[in-house]
Amino acid sequence: MDRDLFLKLELRSDPGMLCVIRAVMEQLTEEFGFAEAECRSVTRAVDEALTNIMRHAYGGRPDQPIEMRCTRTVRRSGEDRGDGFEVVLSDEGPAVDPSKLRGRHLDEIKPGGLGLHFIRQSMDVVEFKRTSGKNQLRLVKYLQPAKTS
Repeated sequence: MDRDLFLKLELRSDPGMLCVIRAVMEQLTEEFGFAEAECRSVTRAVDEALTNIMRHAYGGRPDQPIEMRCTRTVRRSGEDRGDGFEVVLSDEGPAVDPSKLRGRHLDEIKPGGLGLHFIRQSMDVVEFKRTSGKNQLRLVKYLQPAKTS
């Protein structure tokens, strides 16, 4: 098996849970071995993704199911990066057209719409698919190998 499960959570789409998830993600990413800045970056990406699910997939309804799985993805031989920290978020919202998953243009000055930019900037892999009636967002951040002098 090439994955180790760190955490599996089933939560509701209640924005009040975001502070709990942020605290969990900070701790998990630190334990995984990321530097402080990367911990914040991964935590922000997961927070943005969950916020988007709550807002867009569920239209702000606070009682809808979301599943979050955090696993280690083992580096394939020959790759020049370390193991990956993978987060898969699943929701039962309406099907989404992946081609429409894009943030607003960065030169537009207005609030909102930057969540996808933050997610893509923070993570090494961002993949969306629909499987078994569920939307799944897969986020991966790879550990960078320690530099030898």
